[in-house]
Amino acid sequence: MVNKESNSYTLIFSAVLVVLVGVLLTVVFEITNKPYEKSVEMEKRQNILSAAMGKTLTREEADQMFVQYIKESKVYNSAGEEVQGQDAFTLDLSKELKKPEAEQLYPMFIFQDGSTVRYILGMRGTGLWGPIWGYIAIESDLNSVFYANFDHKGETPGLGAEIKQAIFQDQFALTKGKKIYENNEFRGVLVEKKGKTSETSEEYKHVVNGISGGTITSDGVSNMLQKYLKAFDAYIKKAGIAPATQQANLQTNASNQQP
Repeated sequence: MVNKESNSYTLIFSAVLVVLVGVLLTVVFEITNKPYEKSVEMEKRQNILSAAMGKTLTREEADQMFVQYIKESKVYNSAGEEVQGQDAFTLDLSKELKKPEAEQLYPMFIFQDGSTVRYILGMRGTGLWGPIWGYIAIESDLNSVFYANFDHKGETPGLGAEIKQAIFQDQFALTKGKKIYENNEFRGVLVEKKGKTSETSEEYKHVVNGISGGTITSDGVSNMLQKYLKAFDAYIKKAGIAPATQQANLQTNASNQQP
């Protein structure tokens, strides 16, 4: 007869219980992890295409349309050198930010709809309370901003969290005329306190208004934009890309992929 009061019984019972709980947690993880990973992938496709098309898409729509419109992707470093063997879609920018800046990698996605070509840059930075991230779409002239979207992990509702809202993101719409270059010199796009730069000045082409009461988050978005746009500038210079040439290459690639 088993002595349930003995130390050996207690140890064996505890060990069996730990093993059973471990197996149960593993099963639950396996069941829930794949749907979670799929959801994350769909959200990423949604954000990339929403920036590229300037409108909100559902996750299901973006998941179906992604291969149709994203014709190519690239990964490059801060020197503008294309890095082979890296997948832009699965590149983990949270891990990249932990590296020395000279070793960090940058993802780019190329959108094509007929003759329309846009370059979408994935970005990640730091807000007030945690990470912020987003995508900015650039027209085939390599200068005009088409649209951008942003998200965050824990910014304050009504303040820094407003970077996720249309009232902030619509400032990047093509109709607002935001430019990356001035007389072929890199300027980027800054996020500033409203009124700091006159809206009637030429300088305003490189400025969007920050979130009132969300200065640190706005600064985080501004720093993030400048960092990733500068890396894109380095890539353009290193690759010697001309918009017409790039469009022709994309159209050739698309033709080669047709059955």
